[in-house]
Amino acid sequence: MVSKDEKNLSQVIDKISKMDEPRRSVMQQVHDIVVTAAPSLKPRIWYGMPAYAKSASAPALLTLRNDERLNVAITEKATFRPAGGADAGLMPAAWYFETVDPETEKRIAEIARSVVD
Repeated sequence: MVSKDEKNLSQVIDKISKMDEPRRSVMQQVHDIVVTAAPSLKPRIWYGMPAYAKSASAPALLTLRNDERLNVAITEKATFRPAGGADAGLMPAAWYFETVDPETEKRIAEIARSVVD
């Protein structure tokens, strides 16, 4: 019998595999970064998007979007922290990208870890 976690992971991988290149490869790379950086997050589909939650049936905390631009976003279900500095009261929630270089990889990993801390 397939567990809910395995079914959800399969759905996320399937969703990513249906994306056109080069986005498919970039999103697969981001998926790999998220599951490595925050292994306690469980992949799932959330409103038709690859997403990550604390459990297979919990609300998503992080989503991957394939719209006009690729983005990783923290959902309203996650705990937000004010940005501080000049952006004092603003709370960062979405980051757009086209490729993943080492600096972007590092930042995505930080974002993924931030939703479980």
